[in-house]
Amino acid sequence: MKKTIIAQTLFGLFSTLVLVGGQVNYAVAATPELEAKALKADSLSSSADGPSLAQDDLLIPETQATLNQWLPELLKKINQLPEVQAQIARQQQAELAIAAADRAVYNPELGLNYQNADTDVYSLELSQTLDWGDKRGVATQLAQLEAQILLADISLERSQMLAERLLALAEQAQSNKALTFAEQQLRFTQAQLNIAEQRFEAGDLSDVELQLLKLELASNTADYAMAEQAALVADGKVIELLGVDKLKFKEFIPEIGQFVSKMSLKADLPALTSARQQVLLAKANAMKVKADTAADPTINLGVEKEGDDNKVGIGVAIPLQVRNNYSELQSVADKGIAIAEQNYLARERVLTAKQAQFNSALPRLLARYQDWRERVEASGGKAAKSLSELWRSGDVSTSEYLQSRRQLAASYLVGLTLETAIYQSWLTWMGDSGQLLPMTDKLADKSTPTTITNAVPAK
Repeated sequence: MKKTIIAQTLFGLFSTLVLVGGQVNYAVAATPELEAKALKADSLSSSADGPSLAQDDLLIPETQATLNQWLPELLKKINQLPEVQAQIARQQQAELAIAAADRAVYNPELGLNYQNADTDVYSLELSQTLDWGDKRGVATQLAQLEAQILLADISLERSQMLAERLLALAEQAQSNKALTFAEQQLRFTQAQLNIAEQRFEAGDLSDVELQLLKLELASNTADYAMAEQAALVADGKVIELLGVDKLKFKEFIPEIGQFVSKMSLKADLPALTSARQQVLLAKANAMKVKADTAADPTINLGVEKEGDDNKVGIGVAIPLQVRNNYSELQSVADKGIAIAEQNYLARERVLTAKQAQFNSALPRLLARYQDWRERVEASGGKAAKSLSELWRSGDVSTSEYLQSRRQLAASYLVGLTLETAIYQSWLTWMGDSGQLLPMTDKLADKSTPTTITNAVPAK
């Protein structure tokens, strides 16, 4: 009979944990106060479900409104980082390089000559070399491509920076939940130990069982110390990356699930933009070699006064490429195109493999997490209370009671591990693929736009 009751109670215990909005709600303590909190959390969880996701919306309205409360502040904080300010300076530098490249290649030359002889000779000459090979146009195109590559690289860097900082905040939230859970376990075990000491004095509990509870309290104390250390490490990482230890953060695992349900297996990845532009840059470099080695003619216009005679002359000078036709330089540039194309294919292959792994792994993680939620969302407060009452009445031994609580704690920590794995998988991929920054731009308020724009047109 006792084994049946224990089995039923254990089944109820595994459904006592409720995770809502990043708060820890569980019913391990057999007290009406904690039970009421758990039931309240259940009601909050049931009322948090929003309307169905529209086809053209990324998030449900309620969730998006919540994200808009903390995401702009985070982006504003990131925009103030020295790394981002350096990126802004690099962008401005690229814009200046475009303006510089769009200047004329050759300036006119002015020559003055005087010859002292029996008859003095005065001459004035003006010469201008023509940009016959379109060096200016090719240089402008190169500067534009280099600027576009720079902007693509900066956008990818920003996505990775944002992913790293969001992951640090997510890990901080998870460590704080683990710390809260460990603290509550410690307090509850201390309360149960007080009850056990009263039972021991009344002769209702053996000394061995009392020592078991003391050992459990020591174990909980160690767990709390380890959880506190992990929380301090997580806080330190946030301070290192963002300069502050506390920022508004809202868990968004449901939104990750919505993203996964809508993601395309053949998405155009921003991380490939730079490699694609590198191919165009290599082709432009081949055009630059051809332009630089082109025979640009020079036109001369001169006037001369010799005594009473006035003379006007015009001439054209054309370089003769008979000793060097620069064919080797052109071959080198052509090889650069092949190298850039192969680098693009290699980059595409790596990202495609990562995308396939992500598309396979994250849905499975979300499915396991959903399974875990379905098993712990059912209210288990009454089951926990019944187990505590059975232990107090002596129908359940202390060792069996403690084993049940350890299983309950292990189940909760598994859920935290799954949450961390989901955040890590999604944020790492979104950062490495360059998709995170455009997505956050859509979610954030328009009052906090990104400083990186693809405003440099291709010629």
